[in-house]
Amino acid sequence: MQQIDFYMVDAFSDTTFGGNAAAVCPLTEWMPDETLLAMARQHNQSETAFFITTDSGYELRWFTTQGEINLCGHATLAAAHVIFEYLNYPETTIHFDTRFVGPLSVTRNGDWLTLDFPAWESEPVMPLPLLLETLGITQCKEVRVARDYMVVLETQQQVEAVCPNINAMIPLGKMVCITAPGDGEYDFVSRFFCPGESVPEDPVTGSTHSMLIPYWADRLGKTQMLARQVSSRGGDLRCQLVGNRVLIAGKAATYLIGKVFLRS
Repeated sequence: MQQIDFYMVDAFSDTTFGGNAAAVCPLTEWMPDETLLAMARQHNQSETAFFITTDSGYELRWFTTQGEINLCGHATLAAAHVIFEYLNYPETTIHFDTRFVGPLSVTRNGDWLTLDFPAWESEPVMPLPLLLETLGITQCKEVRVARDYMVVLETQQQVEAVCPNINAMIPLGKMVCITAPGDGEYDFVSRFFCPGESVPEDPVTGSTHSMLIPYWADRLGKTQMLARQVSSRGGDLRCQLVGNRVLIAGKAATYLIGKVFLRS
């Protein structure tokens, strides 16, 4: 029987039941992909982060209940929180190697953890009738696409009011982000929908801010911004555009520590 440490962390929040929950499992070596996927399905969270220690830092991978994904912000934040808080890590910056997006880093400054991620440029596209129909809207300012669709609305209230038919989004073949300028405190707000995944609406999505930050930096004429993902759990993100990279900062809170027992 193999025992593996298990953590559940609320990322992009400093309180329990806020932000986005991720499972985190430190490993001594990589196990077969089918085992990692089975574990992620058992955890039944939007993502499980797995990492191993290397000579240069850590190798990091992310699994949903459907399979491995190319980038996940909140699970990276959760993994860094575990390393800083429970693995006696002595430095202020953690370096991760990843399979799909290359090196990533997370730096701690007080209670804030800052992700250094690639910036994703988005391209304008014609609004797909199915996209607007499944969001329950008839018009928008614009639609753009990178890894995900980005639908730009006029106001924060419109973003908060959207009640999508997420199952009907599956034929779109992509995740869907909606966004708008924020009211007062926040420069911009967003929500993120995950058709076909176990979590229909992702509470706080670090990776989609790789697309949102360059867009809003251009529209607002500023490189440092405060963002809010206005899901029911919600979370704050400090955002900065630095060349072809984005810095995304948030807090994290441990919810659960335990053991996974793998019996063959």
